[in-house]
Amino acid sequence: MKAAELIQHISSLKTVRHYGKVKRVIGLMIESQGPESSIGEVCYIHVHSSARKQTIQIKAEVVGFKDEMVVLMPFTHVQDIAPGSIVEASGKPLEISVGEALIGKIVDPLGNPIDNSKLPAGMRQVTTEQEPPNPLTRPPINEVMEVGVKAIDGMLTVGKGQRVGIFAGSGVGKSTLLGMIARNTEADLNIIALIGERGREVREFIERDLGPEGVKKSIIIAATSDQPALMRIKGALTATAIAEYFRDRGLNVMLMMDSVTRVAMAQREIGLAVGEPPATKGYTPSVFGLLPKLLERTGTNENGSITAFYTVLVDGDDMNEPIADTVRGILDGHIVLDRSIANKGQYPAINILKSVSRLMNHIAGKGHLRASERMRELMSTYEQAEDLINIGAYKKGSSKEIDEAIKYQPVIKQFLKQSTDEKVKLSDTAGQLIQLSEKGEG
Repeated sequence: MKAAELIQHISSLKTVRHYGKVKRVIGLMIESQGPESSIGEVCYIHVHSSARKQTIQIKAEVVGFKDEMVVLMPFTHVQDIAPGSIVEASGKPLEISVGEALIGKIVDPLGNPIDNSKLPAGMRQVTTEQEPPNPLTRPPINEVMEVGVKAIDGMLTVGKGQRVGIFAGSGVGKSTLLGMIARNTEADLNIIALIGERGREVREFIERDLGPEGVKKSIIIAATSDQPALMRIKGALTATAIAEYFRDRGLNVMLMMDSVTRVAMAQREIGLAVGEPPATKGYTPSVFGLLPKLLERTGTNENGSITAFYTVLVDGDDMNEPIADTVRGILDGHIVLDRSIANKGQYPAINILKSVSRLMNHIAGKGHLRASERMRELMSTYEQAEDLINIGAYKKGSSKEIDEAIKYQPVIKQFLKQSTDEKVKLSDTAGQLIQLSEKGEG
């Protein structure tokens, strides 16, 4: 550390500590008289643990104020907290340790390895909540990010720094698709946030969907469904902060978050607990304030890029529910996974006609773009006539366009199918697509 940095660090140290006392606990909310603190600041609650038979510190965050009382929410649990427990203000927000030593590790929302291993000394401390890049310093997106999935590379081409939503109901294959992208992508590093997942699914995703090849170039942040709402939100913020750290070092980072819906549900839980009124379908106003702040942090800056895939759970496959609608309006594209396509045994079950990449027109080659548009035309024509075809009401020769769509439907379906262990280069995907469209035009 340089002398100037050392002087600045020493001068920023607080020599006075602020304390308060717990007055009451309501659900997961803790009210204390003092200490002097601000929203987002981390506090330590000193309690005597009956299980460990010693005094421990419980981390909590200031989430609001009520009648001159400080309202806190703990990162872990409220057991052993009693009236009169000492509350100590740290004077700073949550910070995590970041560095190359995290690569290949699975950490909790506080940045600690969940296998109880130790991180090396000397790692950089960063705050989990940061401002998005200045819009005027964001370079335009003009390079393709190859993900190794034919349906995406061919029909929904993604650029370096693009943010895409994967919209799906439960059990349609979004985790499998994320695993394929993580293994096949040309990104320098994967940051994978598993938010609100079942405990069983975390290990299954790592071992089955991600595999050893994917783990080697990934950092996984896991916040399971049994953890408090604050930890689930911090999982998303921590993952984004880690991605920003590596982006600032010139890397092309791939951030995958499963799922942003559970982040919104956690924020709703906190909002209702601190007294916010429910606004849209039970979601509080703070939810719709959090989402753009979180999603806008990814993308490009002058150093590197964060290409982001956010999964969105849609209840009853309703694409117009509040969170899905809000997220779709913020992101640069959306991929819709369709249950009816999955039921036919086609994986990944991407509904191409309902999906869009807003940047494909600017980054894909002209031949590739024309071929994808031609494929969309054939698919759209077939979909419009599908009911007539299925009941036998359509007679061959009635429409040249429908005849052509019927002829190429099996070939298009075969092109879009891909096994989980198959990796296809972008050049091969584009070549197959162009060849297929030329046959269709012929």
